[in-house]
Amino acid sequence: MRKRFVAGNWKMNTDRQTAVALAAGVAAGADRVPDVELAVCPPHVYLDAVAGAISGSRVALGAQNMYHQTSGAFTGETSAAMLLDLGCRYVILGHSERRHEMGETDQEVNRKLHAALAAGLSPIVCVGELLDQREAGQTLEVIRKQLDGSLANLTDQQATQLVIAYEPVWAIGTGRVATPEQAEAVHVDLRKLLAERYNTAVAETVRIQYGGSVKPGNAADLLAQPNIDGALVGGASLDAESFLTIAAA
Repeated sequence: MRKRFVAGNWKMNTDRQTAVALAAGVAAGADRVPDVELAVCPPHVYLDAVAGAISGSRVALGAQNMYHQTSGAFTGETSAAMLLDLGCRYVILGHSERRHEMGETDQEVNRKLHAALAAGLSPIVCVGELLDQREAGQTLEVIRKQLDGSLANLTDQQATQLVIAYEPVWAIGTGRVATPEQAEAVHVDLRKLLAERYNTAVAETVRIQYGGSVKPGNAADLLAQPNIDGALVGGASLDAESFLTIAAA
């Protein structure tokens, strides 16, 4: 059985005070959802403060990005070792906002992925299509390309350490959300692609989250789908009660 996993991506939100309060609120309510793994991913500058707020709780710490080099003259970047030093267990890689706003390529995601795994971090690798790609019937083609490029040269054993997050770009922060049936169909396709690329055991082991305007009101229907193993939550994760309600779903 794949353990359900709900992670909050706070993006470029909060200040130190609100980040600590939000993390403390999630930690205080974590025991309400004992069968669900929880993580919070604050902005880099608040990782240390949030680590203190969730210390001793069931809530894991994640980062929103990292660089593939271990150290050196890379101004403004953060290495996997630095994230580990702050207590991170997870790191989000290839989020659609980084792919489409910052121009991050599958190859860059792949370099970061290998660096994260080598350091001992668990990557949450994001894939998803644009609205025009969905309307053109290209969803499977797009996620296959993203998966092939992002997971290049990964062994079966390494693949089992991943979390995949399907995030249709047209549903992120727009208020639109894939129907449970639409989301489940892509999750099924992702699991088939993993089976083709590796084997059935890997495909059945890897957890696949859904992300894209997940809220307390739609979480239960989405998370009831057999191939949706949790959620990568954006805006709704900025309120502890909303985040915990989604996890409870």
